[in-house]
Amino acid sequence: MKIKENAVVGLTYELKVSKDADDIESAPFSVEVRDEEDPFYFIFGQSGLPEKFEELLNSKSQGDAFSFIIPMADAYGPAEEDLLITLPKSQFSKEQGFTKEMLEEGNFLPLMDENGYPMQAKILKDLGDEMLLDFNHPLVGFDLHFDGLIMEVRKATKEELAHGHVHGPNGAHD
Repeated sequence: MKIKENAVVGLTYELKVSKDADDIESAPFSVEVRDEEDPFYFIFGQSGLPEKFEELLNSKSQGDAFSFIIPMADAYGPAEEDLLITLPKSQFSKEQGFTKEMLEEGNFLPLMDENGYPMQAKILKDLGDEMLLDFNHPLVGFDLHFDGLIMEVRKATKEELAHGHVHGPNGAHD
């Protein structure tokens, strides 16, 4: 079966990032590896990944290797200044599940938006009673280099399509 809309895709990959794919000085560095013991599964067309990622995998089959670069503009784009926000430290109390160690510069805070969806923010600067947080995607501003292998392609079940995620040993469960 070829990868197409509503297919379940399981793959392994190494993701490297660089600031400028054409600049030799900016050699890509590895940020994530998904191997045979922890493959990445998603429903094609519902991955939440950059559109270009799915476009470049379209029509590939189980056993196919892939290698491509997604330029920053087609990946997560440039950083948005309005996603740099200063918030009072008091919003991140022990009662709300935050520890002192979690509130150190450079850490990513696990948060939820007003609808209860998980999100994260990177702590850029401790300003005393406030913190400067970056709500941009962690891969914003980078070209994405993918090298991988298609491990599985199958038709998604009606239940998986209704829930919007993969079920089973390598997918998410209810």
